[in-house]
Amino acid sequence: MTLVPPTSLRARIEQRFRGTQPGGDPFESLTAGLGPAQIEELRRHLPQTLTPAAVMVPLVERREGLTVLLTQRASHLKAHPGQISFPGGRIEAADVSPWEAALREAEEEIGLAREFASLAGFLRDHFVLTGFRITPAVAFVRPGFDLTLDITEVEDVFEVPLDFVLDRAHRVERTRFYAGHSFTTYDIPYGNRHIWGATAAMLIDLAERLQET
Repeated sequence: MTLVPPTSLRARIEQRFRGTQPGGDPFESLTAGLGPAQIEELRRHLPQTLTPAAVMVPLVERREGLTVLLTQRASHLKAHPGQISFPGGRIEAADVSPWEAALREAEEEIGLAREFASLAGFLRDHFVLTGFRITPAVAFVRPGFDLTLDITEVEDVFEVPLDFVLDRAHRVERTRFYAGHSFTTYDIPYGNRHIWGATAAMLIDLAERLQET
């Protein structure tokens, strides 16, 4: 894959996401490789009501190029302990929008002050098997921030070059099972980190949006 200069990549992200709104079918991220009949049967096993949540997909504007800021969930958590994720969580009644929820959660979880983040736009909503409908808000994050982790939720933070994420060669196909059906997903190994599940699906969604002609 030919690397895109950082300024050109930022401009492409701005162009692709300008005017985007939260929404889309969150079920699509689970159903690659399934036929229509399998998809309909799988839908019958899923929760009828999904809990709305939002995450920030933070793209840090480093001198050497854009990076993706990711968190590692605390190992003592009951749900997805140690999993790689984005800062985010449940949308509360006081949140006026998914973007406001993502800003609040990023402040609470990792101490990212909201003045460092600017909204680029939204990926389509994603569904996770724990019953959440997640709205991913893509944001540019200017350097100079200091992070303070809420250790009850987050064990670590790290950055991955966006160019690495965009390269299809770094995706590893994986077959998962739910309600007696298999479906295909992709993981993104990075060093000793293993990015999978909804986080990997959102990153691949971002990459595919940018690679559309």
